[in-house]
Amino acid sequence: AYLGPPEVNITSCPNCINVTIKLPTSHFRKKGKLQSLIDIYEELNYDITLKSQDGEHKRPRQTTTKEVFSTVIEELYPSRNYCVSVAVSASLNKHFIPSPWKCVTADSEARQGYHEAAVAGAVCVSLVIAAVLKCLHSAGFIFQKISLPQTLV
Repeated sequence: AYLGPPEVNITSCPNCINVTIKLPTSHFRKKGKLQSLIDIYEELNYDITLKSQDGEHKRPRQTTTKEVFSTVIEELYPSRNYCVSVAVSASLNKHFIPSPWKCVTADSEARQGYHEAAVAGAVCVSLVIAAVLKCLHSAGFIFQKISLPQTLV
């Protein structure tokens, strides 16, 4: 029997991607109840292959005892497209079908909250300029009334 393919979802984070993996369902039943792969094998191996413009890179093998789990692939280049495929195997079963490729662009650190920061900065600068102009006006440096000499009045 072949294991897989697992269900894979990926989301981007700053300089990283978050990979959520749901183990494939099994077709084994025990007393009429569908068994999960964890019920059968207790522990499973999973291999993540990461693909980018630099080529394919197989990550070190990991193990899991959960049906659904997440892992974060860090230290990626921001704004670059990455694709992920996951294969699940067991020590007693080396036959597997890897997941289809899922792709996402890794976020850059600066992009998150950049828009809010730009708007807040613009508002602050405007307020400072308005305050300076108000002070200058109050002190009489700008828009001062020109007082005419007494003889011309």
